[in-house]
Amino acid sequence: RGRGNQFLSDLASCDALIQVVDASGGTDIEGNPVGEGAMDPLEEHEFLIEELAAWIDGILENGWGRAVRRIQSEGDSGLVNFVHEHLTGIGATHSDILNAIDSMRSENPNILPLGEWTDTERTTLAKHVRRVVFPLFVAGNKADLADPATFGQLQSKVEEEGGLYVSCSAESELALRRASKAGAIDYEPGASSFSLVEGIDLNDAQRKGLAKLGERLESLGGTGLDRIINDIVYSRLSRMVAYPVQDENRWVDGDGNVLPDALLIPEGTTAKGLAYAVHSDLGDGFVKAVDGRSGRVLGADAELENGAVVKIHAKT
Repeated sequence: RGRGNQFLSDLASCDALIQVVDASGGTDIEGNPVGEGAMDPLEEHEFLIEELAAWIDGILENGWGRAVRRIQSEGDSGLVNFVHEHLTGIGATHSDILNAIDSMRSENPNILPLGEWTDTERTTLAKHVRRVVFPLFVAGNKADLADPATFGQLQSKVEEEGGLYVSCSAESELALRRASKAGAIDYEPGASSFSLVEGIDLNDAQRKGLAKLGERLESLGGTGLDRIINDIVYSRLSRMVAYPVQDENRWVDGDGNVLPDALLIPEGTTAKGLAYAVHSDLGDGFVKAVDGRSGRVLGADAELENGAVVKIHAKT
């Protein structure tokens, strides 16, 4: 709230955008309680995607007159190059733009020829660019309070546009974390069940509360929070985890913390690539790396596996 265009500018550097929507329809666009089912969750979602599309359209509007002339003389390549030049700052690639144009033509078979495009076609293109560059991942919170019919349309729209919808219950996750921290239950974040700790003394209210939490987990298949993060990071963004260590034989830092550093890196990252991810000086001075699990020496071009524990040797 109150950040205006700064909020939109921040999106240029993000890898993924998760929109948290009240799946129960119990709050309005301003976040005010209105009673379960009083609002359509789809409306909350569409407000954001319209804002994003309008932002992209505003960027393309600057110089659109020159773009039309360029398109008339150069055709598709002129359009792609113009859009790329204007949107490279928000992370759009040539491939993204080509995909957006193809999607636009597929959904609008009677669209005007390129040389006759107007502001209307530009605005339509902006909506398709938004889908490709900022596919929205939606956490449907309060799903435990919602009738599935309430968020059914939202889920369908998000998935049709290539996004991801996951039903979530943040309140349940918080309660489970607190009960686990208190030593009352054994719970692994992301799991669809938990167990009571043997010998724990609980009153009737606590037992009833935990029983209700168990029912929620069973009906939702988990609280959804870990699932949406993991699906985005590992499946949609194709990331993996690597653990750089100071000593390949002793995986702790000076304070005794085990595997204190974990980096999310793209699949296919090399040993030297990990060195650069840690610090540019390590990358520039890279000599070799050692696999902490096998003891094997890794060259600069050796591709790392998910979960790799790596000691980097570099010139100082």
